[in-house]
Parts: sequence; structure tokens; C-alpha cells
Amino acid sequence: MSKIAVLLPCYNESKTIEKVVTDFRSVFADSVHDVTIYVYDNNSTDGTDEIAAKAGACVRYEYQQGKGNVIRRMFREIDADCYIMADGDDTYPAVHAPEMAELVLSKSRDMVVGDRLSSTYFTENKRPFHNFGNRIVRSSINSLFKSNIKDIMTGYRAFSKRFVKSFPVLSKGFEIETEMTIHAIDKNMLLDNVIIEYKDRPEGSESKLNTVSDGIKVLRTVVRLWKNYKPLGFFSLIALVVLLVVVGVFVPTVLVPYIQTGLVENFPTLIACGIFLIVSLLFFFCGLLLDAIVQKEKREFEFRLQMIEKDL
Repeated sequence: MSKIAVLLPCYNESKTIEKVVTDFRSVFADSVHDVTIYVYDNNSTDGTDEIAAKAGACVRYEYQQGKGNVIRRMFREIDADCYIMADGDDTYPAVHAPEMAELVLSKSRDMVVGDRLSSTYFTENKRPFHNFGNRIVRSSINSLFKSNIKDIMTGYRAFSKRFVKSFPVLSKGFEIETEMTIHAIDKNMLLDNVIIEYKDRPEGSESKLNTVSDGIKVLRTVVRLWKNYKPLGFFSLIALVVLLVVVGVFVPTVLVPYIQTGLVENFPTLIACGIFLIVSLLFFFCGLLLDAIVQKEKREFEFRLQMIEKDL
């Protein structure tokens, strides 16, 4: 019998948490697996924890604010064969959870993404900037990391134990989903998508996301992870931009007058171009060096993964 842990990070979800817990208990009522529903309360002030406990969930606490901090706590404390992560706001239907769990348990998937964007998200979500942001993040990550993930920022996912115990949680807030996705792609984890029916929050339930500030955090996370995971491409782009600026300045102000007169008329410009040419080369070689370090870290990760699998 496999152990399935349903993980629900919550902050002030008193209006919906009872239904979410009840729905997950219902869909797994006839399961042959050992299923436990965990609600991790993140400093709620509306009695979310008490309602969840009465609904039959195992309630635990994380006192550092932020979804990333909650997920770090959950992944460290919970031991299971399959992990289902969802939100406590009743936007993700529990009915898809058994299918997602079976992909992990029977098909050896490391991460199953609950794909909102291929179904009802853009019609159900009433916040247009969220829709625009999801498109931007999805296209940028799929382009930068040569992937085909349908929904980068969904909070509905299933994980294998191998993924959970090897994933270093660095983000503190809602950008954690982006970090999970990029980690799985970069480490060649086996991924899958399940199309889900997304529905907007019920009336009276308020989103904790700030469109502007959290959107900026997510985009900063994408850039940071691109730099960390793909340093050669990142620094080569910077080197190329600097080189193009150097050429754009050098040719009309130094080279062309020299060809016409045989004299270098703008020595300060020539010196500045030489300096920035060296800067461009430094960025490129920095990318080469960091890329070698990343490749070495990938090999070490594979060895660590083998040690983790021996303990599974």
C-alpha cells in the first residue's frame, strides 16, 4: 500500500478550507492507498486551522510567512510515496487528484502539472493582468529552457518522493511554482500534464496575490534561475549586447574617421571601446566558467539522487 500525502498550504482560507478537505477525502474514500490530508497553516487569523481539523485534516504550522516557506516545511516533514499539492481556496477540483497520483505511482512521473491554462483559466480568472502574466512566464520559460510545460505557475501538482527529497526550496513566496518547474526541467525529471477545470475563488474569498509585486518577483525569479541554470546563455547575451554597443560606437566615431584621414581623432572613445571590449570578453568567459561549474553540479546531483533512491 502506497502512502499519499495531500498538502494544502493555507493562509486565511476559512471560507473554503472545509470544502477543500471534504472534497479530497471524498475522492480518495475508496482508494487502496493510505491517504492523509495535511493543512499547513501560515499564521491565519480567521480560524482556518480549527475548521480544517474539524473537517478531518492533520493540521500543522509554519510561522515564517510565505508559500515557499510553507512548502519547505511540508517537504521536510512529510514522508510519502506521492505528494499532491493544492491550494485551500477551492479553485482546484479534487476530482483530478487520483489521476495525478496514479501517474506518479504507476507511471513513475516525478512531477504532474495540473494544467489550468488549457481549459477554463482564461475565462474563469477575472484578473486580466494575471492572465497576461501567466502567458509571459510560460512562453519565457519554455523558450529559455527548451521545454513544453503547459502551465508554469499552477499550484496544483503531484510529486514523487524522489522530487520532493531532492528539491532545494529557495523561494519564500508565490514564485516557488516557477522554481519547481525550472528545477524539474533542468534536472531531466519525468514530467506530465493533466488538464484540470479551474474555477475562480468563491465570493468572499480573497486572493493573497498582488498582481504587480508578485508578478515582478516571479519575473525576477525567472531571470535569476536562468542565470543560475543556464549561465553560458545568460552571460553570452550580456557579452553580445556590450559588444554590439562597442561596435556601434567604434565604427562611426573612430574607424570611419581613421579610414578617411589616417588619424585617430577620438582617443577617449577608442580607450572606452577597448575597455568595454574587455568587459564583453569577461562576461563571455564568466559564462564559460560558470557553465562548467553547473555541469559539474549536475553530475553531483545525479550521484545524490542515487543515494536518495537507495533510501526510498
